[in-house]
Amino acid sequence: MIFSKETTLIIVDVQKGFDDPKWGKRNNLEAEDNIAKILSAWRQTQRLVFHIQHLSRELNSPLRPDVVGCEFKEIVKPLPHELVVQKQVNSGFIGTNLEATLREQGCTTLVIVGLTTNHCVSTTARMAGNLGFETYVISDATATFERTGHDGKHYQAEEIHAISLANLHQEFATIIDTASLLSQL
Repeated sequence: MIFSKETTLIIVDVQKGFDDPKWGKRNNLEAEDNIAKILSAWRQTQRLVFHIQHLSRELNSPLRPDVVGCEFKEIVKPLPHELVVQKQVNSGFIGTNLEATLREQGCTTLVIVGLTTNHCVSTTARMAGNLGFETYVISDATATFERTGHDGKHYQAEEIHAISLANLHQEFATIIDTASLLSQL
């Protein structure tokens, strides 16, 4: 796998609100550092980058548009010429111009990173695969939080992360890590 110049990076929801303790324990605290490495490589090679931003409609969400948590984290903040797509649901494709813009730009291969693995990253990757894009999700450039299931069973963040990636792999996307991606640019 060699990634062409047309391969597009999609950074999903790397926003300050995900630092809020309300989310619980998180896995992969290095995710943002890995995303920054990937973003730097994309910028150096002048590949296309999309930044997805979640604008929550929930009153107590740290990702509401009227709070600081909605802002992008400084480590991966978009440059003025980079495309920002704002969404209100889990998928970067629903209610946005993401698909149309990707098609207009001739993009066929997508690399997806961001937060959170089991929600917006997974949903965006699933739709990308279903829409016919060759899709890669970078395992160590995504992260998620612990959760309690409907039955009261508690799931650690690392377990949710691993299962979410396993569910995507070879069905909706190919899962690789940052080093593998960067070695193929």
